[in-house]
Amino acid sequence: MRRTADIDALQHVLCAALGSREPVCSLARLGEDTEAFAALGRAVLDRPTLIGGGAPYAPSRPAPSRRDLDELVRRAKALEVPQVLVPQVRRSDDTGPLREAGFVPVACAVEGVVRLPGDADDALRTRLGPHRLRDLRRRHDEAAREVGWARIPLGDLDASPWAREAFTALHRRDGGPDGAGAHDGPYGAAALDALARGPLGKRTEMCVSRRRDGAVVHAALLTASHNGRGVYLLSHAVDHEEPATRDGFAAACLYEVYLGARRSGLDWVHLGRGDAAHLRRLGADLFVPGDHWLCAPGLTPSPDGAREAAVTAFAAPPVAAVPVPGPARFRRQPRFDLVDLSSNTHPFLGAGSRYPELDTTELATAYLTALGQWPGHAGLGELSTDHLLFTSGAVDGAALLLTALTSPGDRVCVTSPTFPLYEHFARVQRLSVVDVPLRGDDVSDLDVDGILAAGPRVTVLCDPNNPVGTRLDEARVRALVERGSGLVVIDEAYVEFSVKPSYAGLVGRYDNLVVLRTLSKAWGLAGARCGVVLAPPGVVEALRRVQVPFGFTDASQHAVRDRLTRAEEVLAGVRRVRAERERMAAALAEHPAVDRVFPSEANFLLVRLHQHEQVLDRLHGAGILVADTGRAVPDTCRVSLGDRQAGDAFLEALSAAL
Repeated sequence: MRRTADIDALQHVLCAALGSREPVCSLARLGEDTEAFAALGRAVLDRPTLIGGGAPYAPSRPAPSRRDLDELVRRAKALEVPQVLVPQVRRSDDTGPLREAGFVPVACAVEGVVRLPGDADDALRTRLGPHRLRDLRRRHDEAAREVGWARIPLGDLDASPWAREAFTALHRRDGGPDGAGAHDGPYGAAALDALARGPLGKRTEMCVSRRRDGAVVHAALLTASHNGRGVYLLSHAVDHEEPATRDGFAAACLYEVYLGARRSGLDWVHLGRGDAAHLRRLGADLFVPGDHWLCAPGLTPSPDGAREAAVTAFAAPPVAAVPVPGPARFRRQPRFDLVDLSSNTHPFLGAGSRYPELDTTELATAYLTALGQWPGHAGLGELSTDHLLFTSGAVDGAALLLTALTSPGDRVCVTSPTFPLYEHFARVQRLSVVDVPLRGDDVSDLDVDGILAAGPRVTVLCDPNNPVGTRLDEARVRALVERGSGLVVIDEAYVEFSVKPSYAGLVGRYDNLVVLRTLSKAWGLAGARCGVVLAPPGVVEALRRVQVPFGFTDASQHAVRDRLTRAEEVLAGVRRVRAERERMAAALAEHPAVDRVFPSEANFLLVRLHQHEQVLDRLHGAGILVADTGRAVPDTCRVSLGDRQAGDAFLEALSAAL
């Protein structure tokens, strides 16, 4: 909750639960994060503590100002309370005043938010996958035959005393949203009445699940956000001894909450704090890390807070001297529960009038997880989301690298034949282009000594090569990275089609290695325009300083998230492409119009023709479009691999061209 008034209201609820005028109790009595506090010493856990917020009820609160902290410490002294707790402050907030006031951070669980930009099932399908969504819907339908769901505004609770009694009884047994065990039952009758009478009472509903005989087996509190766009799940308790609540009943109840939120036109449901993996299985796609801040005798605060990664030494001087521009600077400061009047957008035309989400941390986690399960990606577990930047296609990543890391006159090395846009972007930016051609019959031998002799600031390699389809020798690539003083960029747009490993797992070991990936090829999302830069965090920081904000649209993010949940389908598709590649390569090798088929580890074949121009003209006349690569590799064309019908049509047209 991002309003101090809401946190103050929840503090009154805490006082009611404690039976005192002031929110003072031991940290052990709060019943949450006991182990984290106990690690600071048993005395810390048992001392009387002034709670500067509504814990354990509230979601994360705004970081207090220095003036607020001075008042809190003064209040503690007047009460003769030895320590002060400011619970659940988001790490993206300015926590400098807390450190300056002598508070120490104690890590707490992340908060999970289920964002619902449209249909709830569509949103959940992209996060859970179609199989798990079907299971969730099945369990929801089964639960609906056993129980009925009802919502009771807290203002009407006096008319439903059974609901109050059942609610408090369930919370005494359950102990919290995750059913981790009982504690002092903070949602007692007094606390519930205080919440109903307070300013949050008008925005809060009790959601109950009742068996046909009237027994309540599940109860929750939902409080509407002050910006009117979502709800906070303040509590969630289930009778685990009830047979009706077996096999994922709690998740089915949450699904009912999601459906209700969408029926009300809401965009998100805040699930509270918990284990990130568990929250992810419930559909959360936004995770907000936070800390409790404690001021206690004997605790010494660390002078350093969380900081952005230092920009790489490879950054061009103008880039090193400027910050990340505009709103992208605050990409990790969640805005879902704020009234946002900062962006000059249209207020009356729905979600499409808002700018895309800037915090793609969870999507980056999903991408790294999916990629780590792909063959040939050993070492990817060493990378964090700080090593990743989403771009508008891999070509955008290449352009950003040249913009951020070079100055006019710097040398950029390319290895022809190669993707022509590398040289194009370099020349547009007034860079000196040095071509060190690939050698050998398969056009795949990397001239490491030639590249090093040129002394480039950036070398761009295409592996698998486009337009040839071959892979570079791994030992030579590593030699270039280890011996060179410049940055080595490896474009792996087609690597999923290769049986040889990716270089992505090495990014965490070298400060001069960058790997470009795309979801346009093997992942089948060319229309989503999503590229990925895997690089040392300092390089990513430099790229953020030149990247246009909001280029990665919500629609593209949704499409990527959906495709990442279908990695098995994607891998099956890659196997089909490889099979078609072998079939077409064998057929073309025997074709009288073909002089040579180059070996390929991509989703295309480079073919040298006997009568290059004549054959291409005939193919064009037959309605077959292939890429003319004759300027890069004489007398060749590049043939993309389609389905079997497309391949047969090409072979038929090729025969007719003779």
